Amino acid sequence: MVCRNSGTRQGLPSSNAAACWHDGWVRHFDLCIIGTGSGNSIVDARFDHLAVAVVEMGTFGGTCLNVGCIPSKMLVHPADLAASTVHATRLGVDLELRGVRWREIQDRIFGRIDPMAANGRGYRERSDNVTVFDARARFVGPRELDIGATETITADQVVIAAGSRPVVPYLPGLSSVEFHTSDTVMRLPELPRSMIIIGGGYVAAEFAHIFSAFGTSVTVLNRSDVLLRKEDADVAKRFTELLSRRVDVRLETSVEAVESTDAGGVRLHCVGPEGKREDLEAEALLIATGRAPNGDTLDLAQGGIEIDDDGLIVVDEYLRTSAAGVFALGDVCSHEQLKHVANKDARVVQHNLLHPDSMITSARRIVPHAVFSMPQVASVGLTEAQAEQQGIDYVVSRQNYGETAFGWAMEDIDHFVKIIADAKSKIILGAHVIGPQAASLIQPLIQAMSFEQSGLEVARGQYWIHPAMTEVLENALLGLDD
Repeated sequence: MVCRNSGTRQGLPSSNAAACWHDGWVRHFDLCIIGTGSGNSIVDARFDHLAVAVVEMGTFGGTCLNVGCIPSKMLVHPADLAASTVHATRLGVDLELRGVRWREIQDRIFGRIDPMAANGRGYRERSDNVTVFDARARFVGPRELDIGATETITADQVVIAAGSRPVVPYLPGLSSVEFHTSDTVMRLPELPRSMIIIGGGYVAAEFAHIFSAFGTSVTVLNRSDVLLRKEDADVAKRFTELLSRRVDVRLETSVEAVESTDAGGVRLHCVGPEGKREDLEAEALLIATGRAPNGDTLDLAQGGIEIDDDGLIVVDEYLRTSAAGVFALGDVCSHEQLKHVANKDARVVQHNLLHPDSMITSARRIVPHAVFSMPQVASVGLTEAQAEQQGIDYVVSRQNYGETAFGWAMEDIDHFVKIIADAKSKIILGAHVIGPQAASLIQPLIQAMSFEQSGLEVARGQYWIHPAMTEVLENALLGLDD
């Protein structure tokens, strides 16, 4: 590491990474990482000889740990238990939900997560070769960053892993009321008696399940005619039907204005199908209308870093940006805003930093995702509509849970697996599962796609445990030959 002042460079050993500072001086690092989600995993013992800067503008550990995947799924599991009482009755078992101890649920979640975030920061701060900056980074030149309070740093290499944030659309009156996003709703001090959720994607679907299972009266407002509209059409239609049994789902509905009520809640002025107007009230309001990449907060143009029309940083197959020495990973450069994508990206960037002469590529060919609502939804590859739009000669096999032995045991009449395959080779092009444990159940199909195995080969080339739920996959794969 070196310090720079008026063009003069003074060499310093890396062990003095935190010692070089003076008004008007610029600290120079070998590597700077912006963001402490997946980006934080890059620096291991192989980087000990380098001076590393880590810049975090939010909570250490990123979205997944603090406000995303982990805490939300720790809410989903008890919500699944709470919601199971209805189905149990059909099986001859009378279960009763006697109450939800919201504060205890929160303490179990954040009593683990908050110390993990603090320990992650502490670990980095104790590292001899790492300097942690609690600041918002902004490019002021090629690989030169303003980090506030007249502080500027430069680096030989920069990794942008700044993640994404909830989108808050403009709605008249919204700024005058209390509302929540996925960043804040899990820390509500009390379980609300009623909640309105604006949105129809995975965030809306998951929190509609969570809060309705815990006893909150939930209304979902969605502008399109179906929830989860990016899923395969059959899955989206079935999911909308099933969630509507538990939640007041208002489709083709937009919000014209928001205001507070005398009781401290919110009132939404809505327009539904055929122009029907209606006012809806609730104690709490959740905005779940998507996420935006954080690249627009970094003054990327000053660093020579290109973005596309969607605000994503443009990267090549090695995750290099348009600026020399600058990499990007995760939500800031990917349409797939998924933790497993960001983790894979981080491994690619790590390798390419360590081995610049033998870089590896980031292949995003087979990227699965899941929605942890009730029912669960999992998907990989093409939807049927996409296969048709691309002019592919394809076949479809659909298998109901209830047509297998374990499905009979569950009395399942609602859920299914749908597989889309090439008509001749039976290579799987897409797979979609809606039902219990969909996120786990789909994994053999992901593996088959990743290794380009014929669906029939997968079905016939191995034993399938009977009477396990995985038989629904076996039967769906065999159905490709009908």
